[in-house]
This record gives sequence, structure tokens and C-alpha cells, in this order.
Amino acid sequence: MIKKFDFLIIGGGVAGMSYALKVSQSGKGKVALVCKTSFEESNTSKAQGGIASVTNLIVDNFDKHIQDTMIAGDYISDPVAVEQVVKGGPAGINDLVKWGVNFDKKENGEFDLHREGGHSEFRILHHADDTGFEIQRGLMEAVRNDENITVLEHHFAVEIITQHHMGIRVTRRTPDVECFGAYILNPETGKVDTYLSKITVIATGGTGAVYSSTTNPVIATGDGIAMVYRAKGKVQDMEFVQFHPTALYNPKEKHPAYLITEAMRGYGGILRLPNGKEFMQKYDERLSLAPRDIVARAIDNEMKIHGLDHVCLDVTHKDPEETKKHFPNIYAKCMSIGLDITKDYIPVSPCAHYMCGGIKVDLDGQSSIRRLYAIGECSCTGLHGGNRLASNSLIEAVVYADAAVKHSVEVVDGYKFNDNIPEWNDEGTLTNEEQVLIAQDKKEVNQIMSTYVGIVRSDLRLHRAWERLDLLYEETEHLFKRVKPTKDICELRNMINVGYLITRHALERKESRGLHYTIDYPKHAYDK
Repeated sequence: MIKKFDFLIIGGGVAGMSYALKVSQSGKGKVALVCKTSFEESNTSKAQGGIASVTNLIVDNFDKHIQDTMIAGDYISDPVAVEQVVKGGPAGINDLVKWGVNFDKKENGEFDLHREGGHSEFRILHHADDTGFEIQRGLMEAVRNDENITVLEHHFAVEIITQHHMGIRVTRRTPDVECFGAYILNPETGKVDTYLSKITVIATGGTGAVYSSTTNPVIATGDGIAMVYRAKGKVQDMEFVQFHPTALYNPKEKHPAYLITEAMRGYGGILRLPNGKEFMQKYDERLSLAPRDIVARAIDNEMKIHGLDHVCLDVTHKDPEETKKHFPNIYAKCMSIGLDITKDYIPVSPCAHYMCGGIKVDLDGQSSIRRLYAIGECSCTGLHGGNRLASNSLIEAVVYADAAVKHSVEVVDGYKFNDNIPEWNDEGTLTNEEQVLIAQDKKEVNQIMSTYVGIVRSDLRLHRAWERLDLLYEETEHLFKRVKPTKDICELRNMINVGYLITRHALERKESRGLHYTIDYPKHAYDK
């Protein structure tokens, strides 16, 4: 079946929905928003801490936010991209409020601002400790009320369509690779339908599910990045995987792990060993409020030194009622496993959280493939550099969605649907009965990435990961060609592609920088 939309958006988080709402308002054509599960199950909805923007001009300014971002990114960040996001932040916040998102305010009507690690000022807007869920809620209601947006939940994008699908050989050196839409799996029919578009937007979120322990939902399998890489698009900085320092240590709940927001350290939480001893003074003068890469490595080092499964976050010295007020969901979650955070230490350990690299885009969100944009976590704008500053991701998604809309509505009239695209051909393939192999291979990818491509790396570990991923790639591609596409096997293909890219980019960087730390090229004396 062939369907046509002027704008095809793949991904239903804050980036995809922001783009959909704005491009719909432009009146430039029909809009389709494709989501692989339901709207509720996105990376956006899992974001606890908040969204960073300069709103208190009495003590804060753009230059401070820009400097904080550059420092956290280990000066790999693109200064122009950083300035675009920081200066576009207030307008992005206004858009979210206009769409019905509620941020906590003080009695005088001003935003109640938090401070998080790496920030020099209080500039984090939030909604209690479930900001992402509130943003997702507000945008979902706005999208569902927009009659020009066709929402396709539980639909899975298998591949983006380029000249390759017309029988033309496409390589990484081919000029003017062009995107004509995507092949999308319909769960009701089990068929792969052809969606033709004038503009395609990838907003598929992150890659955390390639690791065994992650704060991301299980759907974060890097689908957009993998599809664009297979289509010969440029992918950059995949070695910079951010491990959140403080996920709740609960062996029964690894995927996803429950996030203990960085705002809790901004609130005054102190990192300690289980015996109560502080340790961050050994690593950074900013103590528990150092940037995430430093804190995650410090915790990882302390766990290895002392043979621990976790360290602890202590807020028992804070006012109990204030703690419950600021962090109601964390309080309830910990109580559900027998921990009263007003009296007990919170056991925490690092786990995979955010991908700083991704599909390389320019200031308008354009990828290296014509007619194809990428926004949100799946994109590499240059904002994050070697390490994302806390709460910069949500505002980046909103600002770049706006930039992509402004550019795409200017050029969309110059594009036509390509009616020469063949429909998906699954003739001769079999119904996949090998679910046990796919499930096992996903676990193997998780094990490989967590063991060999984690917080601390080495060339030996990375080469071992490369060899094992290569074997999985060959086996999976062979199976994929024999069977009808399913969400599970497509996700496995994407996880293997993403794991390969993280590993390859890590091998290529011959230094320790930002989130990429290797014992073969050490940077910090305390990391052995």
C-alpha cells in the first residue's frame, strides 16, 4: 500500500511532536507522525530533572549558559550551535507553555528554578520530578487535537527510501543522496507499506537499549541513526555515550533503570560510600555537582576500588517535607522498595542514559541526505560536544524543531512525490519463527556493550566488541533476508548497527575526552 504525506515525521517525543505542531500550523500540507509504540513510551516522558533555559535575567544570562555548555562538552561543542540553542531557549519555553505544558512556579508567579550539575546558576524549569512526562502530556493533547496531523502509533519504520531502492548504487561518496519517504511496518496487517513524502524528519530518540542497564525505555534502540547510516548518511560522535551517575540501584529493575534526577544533587544531595564516607572531593572541586562524565567515572572508580555494586546519595540532612515536595515520585518509588529517602541513603550506580552523537545535521536540522532532517536525541547538532550539560536536551529538541520547520516550509514547494518508488518486496520470505534467537542476540548485544564499551574503555575491549558485533551482524542480516520483517528483528539490526558505530568511533578517538575515557590514552591521574 502506498500513502502520501507532505511531511513524514518518524518519532513521537518532544522533538517530533514540536515539529509536527509547528509544521501543521504552516498550512503547507498533510502531516503524518509515526510512533513505534504509544506516545507515552518515549525518552521524553522519562526525563525527570527539567529543561534548561535562561529566564531569570537578574542573575543569569546567555553568556553564562553558553560557557557552562562549552565546559561540560569539553570544548568539543560547536559554539554556533550552542549559541543558537541557548538564545532560542526562552522562545522554546514559550512554545511549550502555549501548547499546554505546566512548569512549577513560585507564589509570585515566577518559575521555580532548580540547579543541576555543571550549571553556574539556577535555570532548570521543572514540573516536580516528572518534567518530561508533563511535557509529553501537554504535547500529546495538542497533537491529538490537531486535525491536520495523522497519528500512527505502533507503526515501525523499517528503512528510509533513497535512490538505492530504485536500483541505483549509492555509496558514502555518492553526491545528492535523496530521501523520498520510508517503508513502514503496519502491525495490524504485518505488511510493510510505502510512505512517500516531500520532507522526512527523523526524531527517533536515543540508543540506551543497546546497554544492559539504562534509564531509557526498551524502545530506545537507535532506529533512526541506524536507518540513516545504512542509507549512507553522515553519523558523528557516537563514542560520546552519557552514563547518568545516579540511577536507582535495584537489580530487579535494570531495563529501564529508575532515574534519580540530577536535581537531587542540585538540591543538596551528597554522594557517599555505603559507610557514609564522602568521596567526590578526590575527583573534582565541584564535588557532587561536577559534570556527569566526571561523577560517573568517579562512582565507577569507587565501586571498583571497594568492590561495590553501588554508592549512595544522601538527602537525609535536608528537611523531610521539602524533600517530599520537590521529589514526590522519587520518594514514592523508593518507599515502594522499602527505602525512606528522608531517613535512608539512596543506593545509586551509573547506567546508560543519553547519546550525545548521532545523525550529523546543520543549524537547520538538515542531514547530509537531501529532504531528510533529524532532530532530538538521534541528531548530532554540535550542542553537546563530548558531554551533554544536564537538561540541555529537551530545549535542544524544541529549538531545532523550530529551525527545521522554518527551513523545510521554505523549500517544500520545490519537492515532488517520487512515484517511481517500488513497494516493499517480501515475496519468498518466511514467517519468522526464530524469536528465541532474536531475544538471545539482543541480550548478547547488551552484554557486549556493557562489558567492553562502557564508562571505561580500552583498545583491547573495543576490538573484542567489534569482533563479536561483526559476527552478530552477519547472522542477523542473513536471517533478515529470509524472513518477513518484524519489529523485533528490525530493532536487533538497529542495535547491532548502533553498537558497531559506538565501538568504531571510540576506537578512532585516540584520546580521553568528555564521555569517552580509555585506559590506553588516559587523561586523569585518578583513573587507572
